[in-house]
Parts: sequence; C-alpha cells; structure tokens
Amino acid sequence: MAINVTRPDDSHLAAWNELYAGYVDFYQVEQTPAMRDVVWRWIRDDHEELECFLALGQGGELVGLAHFREFARPLAASRGGYLDDLFVAPAKRDSGAGQALLEAIAGEGRRRGWTVIRWITASDNQPARGLYDKAAQATAWVTYDLAL
Repeated sequence: MAINVTRPDDSHLAAWNELYAGYVDFYQVEQTPAMRDVVWRWIRDDHEELECFLALGQGGELVGLAHFREFARPLAASRGGYLDDLFVAPAKRDSGAGQALLEAIAGEGRRRGWTVIRWITASDNQPARGLYDKAAQATAWVTYDLAL
C-alpha cells in the first residue's frame, strides 16, 4: 500500500477525530469530544507547539496519525522532538503507515537540527514495540507522572 504523509487541513477533521478516538480507546483513557476539539485546535494553530502528520492510504483515506512537538534538551544543549501519539488504524497495521510517520518526523527533526526523537509506549504494546525496536534504541529510563 502506498502511504502519503501530510500535514492536516480542515478536511481531515472528521477522520482524524475518529482515528484519535480509536487511539484513546486503545489506551483506555477517558477523553471527551470537547477534549479532542482542544487537541485539534492546538494542531491547527501555528502558535501552539503540538504538530501533526497524517498517513493517508490509497484514495486519501486516513490510516494513521502522529502528534509531536519540539523540546529543549538542557544536558545536551540542543533541541529534540517528542512523539506524543502514534496510531495506525488496526485494519491498516503492517501497511507501512507507522514507519512512514516515524520517517516523516525524523525528516522534520533533521531539517530543524534536532538531535533526537523521543517517545514512550506501554511495555505490553507489542505491535508498536515491534516497529519501534526496528526504528530506534530503547532506553533504560523510567517515566514518572506527578499528578497536579
């Protein structure tokens, strides 16, 4: 399957919303449509840090999404990219969409002079880890959340 990676425009809203709802369901997170509206506004606002790439399959159907942002790396005195979300529709896995999204983010990072692309995933997310283990090096870092 040929995959085309693009930035979203307003015509992608309904398909993005449906696909992102699938991502939210996968991770069993509570999220309302109003919360997804906020995320979409961030993506579409050039003054917000959150960016998005979409993977389109044949016929222009949305098959995957990736949300990412730049971050400062004080210890390295450099900038990196943080991949917040990467999701491919279950029926389109193994289509190359996940790899295409990672490559698009890596290309954007190279263009901007980033020194790393970083992300986390659930330890039991074997389908994603199969892709990630081929694309990047797992780290020994442990992640914590301090709820506020």
